[in-house]
Amino acid sequence: MTTLLETRYRAVLRLLPAYYRREREEEMVEIYLWDVDRDTQDQSRPTLGEVASIAALALRSRLGTAGVPRPYERLGSAVRLFALFAVLLQAAWAVADRSLSLTWASTHGPAQWNMFLSEFTTRGLPAAVVAGAEWILPLLWTAGYFALLHDRRRLARAAVLLAALPTLWPLVGPLMSEAVPPEPLYATATALFAWLPALALCAGHHRDAPPAALPAGAPGLVFTACCVVMGGSVVLLPIAADAVWAPATCFAVGALGWLLWRSRRTDRSTACGGVALAVLGLLILAVRVAAVYPWLDVSMTDGYLGGVLGQTGVLAVLVAALAVVGGRDLTTR
Repeated sequence: MTTLLETRYRAVLRLLPAYYRREREEEMVEIYLWDVDRDTQDQSRPTLGEVASIAALALRSRLGTAGVPRPYERLGSAVRLFALFAVLLQAAWAVADRSLSLTWASTHGPAQWNMFLSEFTTRGLPAAVVAGAEWILPLLWTAGYFALLHDRRRLARAAVLLAALPTLWPLVGPLMSEAVPPEPLYATATALFAWLPALALCAGHHRDAPPAALPAGAPGLVFTACCVVMGGSVVLLPIAADAVWAPATCFAVGALGWLLWRSRRTDRSTACGGVALAVLGLLILAVRVAAVYPWLDVSMTDGYLGGVLGQTGVLAVLVAALAVVGGRDLTTR
């Protein structure tokens, strides 16, 4: 006769995918029940630790690796590639943006340098701490990127979660201080752009996942190339360079390069790359639109407006192309 505790365990185990339950459910139920007195099973419940363990196992088994059903293998591969590409983009922009800021402040006279320092020194200690954290913590995207590619997964998870923290301050800061509330759409999109990759890295690169690897190129060379593209896009067209311009430009160049590289390959070993890039591109497109939308009713220079609209159009076309190519690759594997 089935006890209430067994029924509860089986209900929790339904978090697991069907293929895993078929293979392991009976064994797991037996293990959970073996040291529980049958007379007390109707008054017992699965512990929070057991539920959390099963939930983590459900996530790992759905973001599977080789040997699991193909849909789960594809989903896991796409999530891991999305996390890797997004962390690379965040890491390169954190370094490029701060390099450009320091270069500008240190080469344009004392006034510019004092203006740069005033962000950390003139608004009191709490504001200085927040400003310092917002400037320093995003550099941990770089640590997370290289840690991930060197299979230091715990370090990578900790680094990206800390790096994403500053994106929450515009949302919670006005509730805790006299900070000016941000534009809600842009603040939300920026937070999603940071936290979705961070959570995807934590979920996708679990202990059973294969080591992370770029589809092509050495990690340091690819990172340097992204930094150069971002910095160059700001230097060459400063009139259009807002907070989204450089990472969006780098994504466009990288996505176009991936499409060209993919067209020369006959195998489909990177089929999930198109889907991962399409999702990342859609996220960047959302940030791009959110950044410019509040200013549409304000007079803008032709150069800025033309650059933003052109970039938005390019991103939309690339996202559509990546989705088509990625979907075709997945269905023909």
